[in-house]
Amino acid sequence: MASKKALGLTAATAALVLGLSACGNGDTGDGGEAGEEFNFGILYPQTGSLAFLGPPQLAAAEYAIEDINTAGGILGTDVPDISEADEAGDAGQANDAANNLVADEVNAVIGAAASGMTQAVYDSVTGAEIVQCSGSSTAPELSDIDDGGYFYRTAPSDLMAGPVMAEQMVDDGHVSMSVIARADDYGSGYLDAVESELEALGADVVHTDTFDPDATNFDSVVNGANNADADAVALISFEEGAQVIAELLEAGFDGEELYVTDGLNDPDLGETVNEDDPEVINGMTGVAPGADNPEFNEGLREFEPDLDVFQFAPQVYDCVTAIALAAESAQSTDPTEYVDHLGEISRPEGTECTSFEECRDLLQDGEEIDYQGTSGNIDFDDNGDPTAATFEVFHWDEDGHGTLDFVDYAEED
Repeated sequence: MASKKALGLTAATAALVLGLSACGNGDTGDGGEAGEEFNFGILYPQTGSLAFLGPPQLAAAEYAIEDINTAGGILGTDVPDISEADEAGDAGQANDAANNLVADEVNAVIGAAASGMTQAVYDSVTGAEIVQCSGSSTAPELSDIDDGGYFYRTAPSDLMAGPVMAEQMVDDGHVSMSVIARADDYGSGYLDAVESELEALGADVVHTDTFDPDATNFDSVVNGANNADADAVALISFEEGAQVIAELLEAGFDGEELYVTDGLNDPDLGETVNEDDPEVINGMTGVAPGADNPEFNEGLREFEPDLDVFQFAPQVYDCVTAIALAAESAQSTDPTEYVDHLGEISRPEGTECTSFEECRDLLQDGEEIDYQGTSGNIDFDDNGDPTAATFEVFHWDEDGHGTLDFVDYAEED
């Protein structure tokens, strides 16, 4: 749509104000040639409710940069260490952090992680004509933002995730559903997607409600699900969902009746819900963007041996690699030059390739490429969204302690 084709008023104004800054991003007047460093910044949750997702995002970005440098760097120059900034689960702090990355004249920003934080910062980043790519922001509303064409994401929209959740609930034999979500863009978009698919599958959606994630109790939504006689509950939340789960279990729901999203894909969730009895969540099922790519997981584990959460790591790796390939395709480190090449490096018309080095060599031979990401086939559309995605269905097994047991992969396009 138009937001991906032309600069909006905000972006155009910022381009005038930040003209000198653009020079620092590789604009030399000749398209940005080899020898110029490409600087990545990453805006991710070092603190806040999604802090458990921070380590895999940083590790994946650093892993991608190591692979790029092993192959000779971007345009023949090694990529330096990534600049880090904390989104902290707070819109104001996230925007300050994003502005710091802009002031550092990075050539691209990876992140933010949470959809709400991306909403808070994208104008600061894309308005400065810097490419931004999130590997985990999934809110449907991000497809329509006025980003001047500079925002991309490798994480699929919740419009793709919701049907996977609904199909799993129906496949498990449930017939009357409650859908509970945090009251923000992430929650509302996901709720609508789950509810629509459940109804299309013939299930009875007996209750839907949203909650303030900063609330201290969640009696209203829990009582609503209970009073509606729901036999399964889909919970769309972040860390605060642990308390909602605890209240649902206390109200009489069993783990087998609870379904959660990527924001609760945490190995320590059982202990967070009930420190004295972490097995209380046994039987609970979750759905999250994933990657049917054991080779990548093994490589990342070797790169970062202490990593125990891999959520969104493949998608973040793909953000870094796709941007690097766009720069190679454009023969420029300048975001205003390489941004138009991001869509081109992932289109089906090109030759399929799976690594930075392989894809880069094809580009140097004059071929068009179709980068097949570690998270799966991306194929960016005109809004900068992936048009295909892989989802992982996971389960808290009989061992308790929040142990996650892989169940299956689901493909959506």
